[in-house]
Amino acid sequence: MFNFNGKFEWFPKWMEENPTNMFGPAIYVGVAGSVVFAAALVIAIGNPFQTTSIQTGPRGTGMHVPDFIADLEKGDPTIEEYYTEEAYVPEGEPLMKDIADYENIQVLGDLTEDNFNRLMAAITQWVSPDEGCAYCHGEEGDFASDDLYTKVVSRKMIEMTQNINENWSDHVAPAGVNCYTCHRGENVPSEIWFNISPVNENVSGWSANQNRATRLTQSTSLPADALQTYLVEYGQISVHDLESRVDNEGTASIQDTERTYSLMNYFANSLGANCVFCHNTRAFYDNEQVTPQWERAMAGIGMVLELNNDYLDPLQDTYPETRLGPVHGDAPKAACKTCHKGQTKPMLGTDMITDWPELAVSGEPTYE
Repeated sequence: MFNFNGKFEWFPKWMEENPTNMFGPAIYVGVAGSVVFAAALVIAIGNPFQTTSIQTGPRGTGMHVPDFIADLEKGDPTIEEYYTEEAYVPEGEPLMKDIADYENIQVLGDLTEDNFNRLMAAITQWVSPDEGCAYCHGEEGDFASDDLYTKVVSRKMIEMTQNINENWSDHVAPAGVNCYTCHRGENVPSEIWFNISPVNENVSGWSANQNRATRLTQSTSLPADALQTYLVEYGQISVHDLESRVDNEGTASIQDTERTYSLMNYFANSLGANCVFCHNTRAFYDNEQVTPQWERAMAGIGMVLELNNDYLDPLQDTYPETRLGPVHGDAPKAACKTCHKGQTKPMLGTDMITDWPELAVSGEPTYE
């Protein structure tokens, strides 16, 4: 078994009869080593996927909205393109409504000529930077004419913006909104929407409103008529009775409940937040245990209802057919994502009206 040269004679034979796989353990050791090495890098350099949170409820309740720090550091690229200019403080100059050279001034008549032209230049940058003034006034520059639908719509949108800042401060203060909040340099704002129900013409009843992924349902099979029901038709946002085996008369049906879930899912995607941004998850149905954001969201719902019914829907006959909805021929409408675009605060809370007091009130603006 052991010769005089000090060599094991039996070992080669034993290895031949009992082969051992050395690659498996080596792979395990290599993987474990790589994990340790990666962990050491994370500790030394920093976790690229670290998050920060907005606390929305009492400590220990898990009520917080997490965000990836890397995403927050990217910011909002549209802010870089935002055009703004300090106002000219009036010093006794005549107002636009009193200047004979200007005709058909139906809004912004309380502005001086300098501030009027300043705002028109800004709206051009916000809405039609490529087309310029011709987008609303035509190539001939007939500024008094209302022949182009774009001018008629723009006038209504100015009135709508003034109404938002003047009467819906519970939702938009202190930053306020202006044309760029929605348009971001585009003729037509992204995230407008139309009534698209039924989404399945091959069936009737409830099945025609769901079971097909759409943009309005955030690519889920939830009901596609939630925005139309709750943000145009003043439907009651509610869910089924919390007790089982009760008379459901006067309470939301299962269909209404799913429609509410569709709306809530839209809200979450519009703001880039989760449910606890507004709700206490242990008391979803108790309005006395909500976060401060809940009241602001409720004001937003009321605001959007007014905008769609008083400003946007009435423009249906003004638009050309190419600008109307594909199913019902309705005018484009607004909702949360039209302004927020995935952020809890549009434009990350950028002050939109300090330099543009003309859009803060419907009457004579106050300059500081």
